[in-house]
Amino acid sequence: MPLFARKSSKNSSDHSDISQDSKGRTSLNSSMLQNNNSNHQNNNNDLDKKPPLIFHCQLAHGSPTGLITGFASVRELYKKIAECFDISEDDILFCTLNSHKVDMTRLLGGQIGLDDFIFAHRKGRAKEIEIVKTQDALGLTITDNGAGYAFIKRIKEDSIIDRIEHISVGDHIEKLNGLNMVGKRHYEVARMLKDIATGETFTLRLIEPVRSGFQGIGPRSQSRASASASGGAGIAGRNYGSGKETLRFKANGNAQIEPKFDEATTAGVEAINNLLESFMGINDTELASQIWELGDKKSNSMDFAEAIDSSDLESFGFTDDFIIELWGAITDARRKSKSKQGS
Repeated sequence: MPLFARKSSKNSSDHSDISQDSKGRTSLNSSMLQNNNSNHQNNNNDLDKKPPLIFHCQLAHGSPTGLITGFASVRELYKKIAECFDISEDDILFCTLNSHKVDMTRLLGGQIGLDDFIFAHRKGRAKEIEIVKTQDALGLTITDNGAGYAFIKRIKEDSIIDRIEHISVGDHIEKLNGLNMVGKRHYEVARMLKDIATGETFTLRLIEPVRSGFQGIGPRSQSRASASASGGAGIAGRNYGSGKETLRFKANGNAQIEPKFDEATTAGVEAINNLLESFMGINDTELASQIWELGDKKSNSMDFAEAIDSSDLESFGFTDDFIIELWGAITDARRKSKSKQGS
């Protein structure tokens, strides 16, 4: 029997609580309800009157500057960029913020600072590489662009992949042994690579991002360390999410303006992401943020496990041991934040 029992779907007691709440409010007269409805409508009207968010964007290998607006998800953002530059939406591999380089430290994930400049990286040449899995771990960290493309975010030094000159950070994993990987999430691709038996030979078809002469990602040693963080193209020095507010892409497909993460949240999300990399070989700030939010208000690991199993993260199949590790990362971040506040 697993340590954490799965939480059942909403039952009748959940509905009776809501019903009781509703009955408890029947003393409100109709004029009060009308006022509440009117206030709600006014709030919606105020939101509608706010000017649309507009982001500056360029193609990473060089282009005029375009203005992007009217999107609520990463997929919609890619569609808007494609329309702006008259290219195919499928041609965009990923986006970086405030740097035209293939710089994984500036990768667009689950949020964009309101003053961030977007650079879209297009598909370049394809390459097919045969690899012998001589060790259990390949040394890859995989992420995805939120729109169906998984690609390499980090390569561990002196690993199997590191010793193959033609594989680089930023390469999109298009096929594995002839099987199409487009549309699969990064954790699915990572799982398939992990399931390859030691000693087996397999083939990767990779698509690298376009790199113009001035845009190269620098020395090979730098690229293996997630490339240089020095920025580029006239906007150097601005950090990811440098504004006080960011546009967060929610798991339900909506986008919402929120304050920049506080110190505890930043530390917690980073620790969770490190665990995702160690246990699953993936890197995903959006996923780490979602896990943090599920655990942030919980008082114990049992409630946290139930929250995970009742969310769309249940499909990841996290083990009990991994959930305990995640809970430890959350509580450590909380404790360190409190100790700093108390000092």
